[in-house]
Amino acid sequence: MDWRDLPLEQGQRRDEVDTLQFALDRVRKQFAWKTGGLTAAQLRQTHPPSTMTLAGLIKHMSFVEDGFTAKAADRPLAPPWDTRSWVENDRWGWESAITEPPEELYALWYAAAARSRAAWQELSAGGGLDAAVEDPDPAWTTNRRRVAFDLLEEYLKHTGHADVLREAVDGVRGNDPV
Repeated sequence: MDWRDLPLEQGQRRDEVDTLQFALDRVRKQFAWKTGGLTAAQLRQTHPPSTMTLAGLIKHMSFVEDGFTAKAADRPLAPPWDTRSWVENDRWGWESAITEPPEELYALWYAAAARSRAAWQELSAGGGLDAAVEDPDPAWTTNRRRVAFDLLEEYLKHTGHADVLREAVDGVRGNDPV
């Protein structure tokens, strides 16, 4: 699978949910384009002083997709994330990604994105974005809408990182794959 296989409905956005889904789909497509088709060495390449890698970004966004969606749905984290805390998962994802083959990283992210997309369509139906999302940390007690926007914000931030890293790896530049 590659970025061209991701859904992106160009039709009229009728409401907040359609607009949010379009924004997420578009930034997923951009992220996939900026991180896709690279060798293991290219995915693991750092650009000092940063230690960030494209491999780490892919695994981190896999966790973000699964984690934010689980939070919004009030479900526990599923494998491979279910044996660590949120903080431990985040560190582990960045660190473990540099030893994983590209096909496993890409498969992990594409599967997480597909699960998340399907879940958010279900969660947002019929005013579902207003549903409360509880968290042990009172600062995170909010609603699904906030979690969906946090997901979008994570993608926007890390797609920018991927843009800079990808240009340094092989010169690919641009804002939109389509």
